[in-house]
Amino acid sequence: MAYGNTDQGGAGAEAAGGCGPVGGEPEASDSLRTFGAVVQALREHAGLSRAEFAERVSFSRHTVASVEQGRRMPDRHFVEQAEEALGNTGALRQAALHLSRQPGLASWFRRWAGLEAEAVTLYTYECRMVPGLLQPESYARTLFVDQLPPLSDEQIEAQWAARAERQRLLRERPNTTFGFILEEHLFLRRTGGVEVTRMLIEHVLEVARLRNVEIQVMPLVRPSHAGLAGPVQLLETSEARWFAYNEGQRGGLFFADPKEISVLQRRYARMRAQALSLEDSAGLLREMRGAL
Repeated sequence: MAYGNTDQGGAGAEAAGGCGPVGGEPEASDSLRTFGAVVQALREHAGLSRAEFAERVSFSRHTVASVEQGRRMPDRHFVEQAEEALGNTGALRQAALHLSRQPGLASWFRRWAGLEAEAVTLYTYECRMVPGLLQPESYARTLFVDQLPPLSDEQIEAQWAARAERQRLLRERPNTTFGFILEEHLFLRRTGGVEVTRMLIEHVLEVARLRNVEIQVMPLVRPSHAGLAGPVQLLETSEARWFAYNEGQRGGLFFADPKEISVLQRRYARMRAQALSLEDSAGLLREMRGAL
């Protein structure tokens, strides 16, 4: 287990999906821009268009563009595929070792985002705000504007750009299973007002229609609840290794110990049984939308 404010640390608020301490200064993105420039230079030297290169590395053209422009942290698979497509010089592998965070991500986020980008399973239970992966722009900006100490306009734009970029995971990784358990009161609170809440519910319902996404609502009245200790995220890698992350007010906890993760897995499994079914959850959301 590592503490989120250390260099080993867990995910930053944006990367992990909540609003959390997003006021933390984002790290510089010079290394990302440099890496992207190297990818673009090698691609052009090889005579490949962006679309041709995207096909060779099995990523979307948009993802390639985001990496080349220094807006997206490349995962290990991208680096290896790009190396193979561009001559196996080793330049990209070496450059990837020096990458730092993309703008808009809290500086104490490190390991989780890299794992998340390659995950085959990602489970999230949240009781404080709708997770970042499910937030429409109006809801996310409400959270940013409410931050204390206040964020500048530039920081808010960086936060939203990072969040919007991260949300592409839901559609760009169709073979990854995303599961969410959300407390009913997150929608009843009406964060941002009635119109923002209506847009939020519509957005969550839209995302819930994706085949790789499961969204359950934990009802407001629930005699037994396995998640009273707080929010949690669980992640499985392609090597069948599991990791977990818990987020607090000013930092997070990253878990790699199988014994600790086993406890959290059991709690999450119990919550899946305690929450409404997928169909009943969607029905409740539609009812709440109609009542606004």
